[in-house]
Amino acid sequence: MSDLTELLRRHPGFHAIVQNGKPYRKLDFSAGNTDLLTRDLGETRHFSEYVFGELLSENTFNGIGGYGEDRVIYRQRKHFSADTEKPRSIHLGVDIWAGAGTPLYAPLEATVHSFAFNDHYGDYGPTIILAHEISGMTFFTLYGHLSLSSLEDLHEGETIKAGETFATIGPYPENGDWPPHLHFQVIRDMGSYKGDFPGVCNAADQDYYLNLCPDPQLILRINT
Repeated sequence: MSDLTELLRRHPGFHAIVQNGKPYRKLDFSAGNTDLLTRDLGETRHFSEYVFGELLSENTFNGIGGYGEDRVIYRQRKHFSADTEKPRSIHLGVDIWAGAGTPLYAPLEATVHSFAFNDHYGDYGPTIILAHEISGMTFFTLYGHLSLSSLEDLHEGETIKAGETFATIGPYPENGDWPPHLHFQVIRDMGSYKGDFPGVCNAADQDYYLNLCPDPQLILRINT
């Protein structure tokens, strides 16, 4: 157990990142969801219709899930299978599936560490990374698949207050060409990364990366 994990667990509470009032439904994008094995979700429009129309009952719910999940959906995205010897499929964050334009709120006080438009099919699209400090320990949160407008007038070192709106969920294709959702990830050490960080890893590397990126539910605390 990392010190950060225990620190987040003991923290009295965080501001909700999504505050649209909808209940949550857990989504499964592993091979355990046999529906995925018979569907062609390579086209984002069909993928979005499947998520919001079927899984989320015509957008009645927000979707959530994915931490540590071995995802079959990445087989249809070359971004994750370019390295044929080490294809990436283990998800290191939690996804919150909600409509494009949904405001996002800082879970705690932060400064902007970095941001970028990771403009590749299947990538994060617009991305913001925030730095936080609790009890003298610095850590980071990553927000991927944002709107391009979220990056406007942003600058590194900018202070964002807890509960402040700082971004919105992006539409496809500008969000990396995914159905609208937030990829939220906690990171202990950014190393040399700026505006980007692996959000999916190869199965052989999962112990290392899951230790480096503890469960975002430590902050989200969302029940389904």
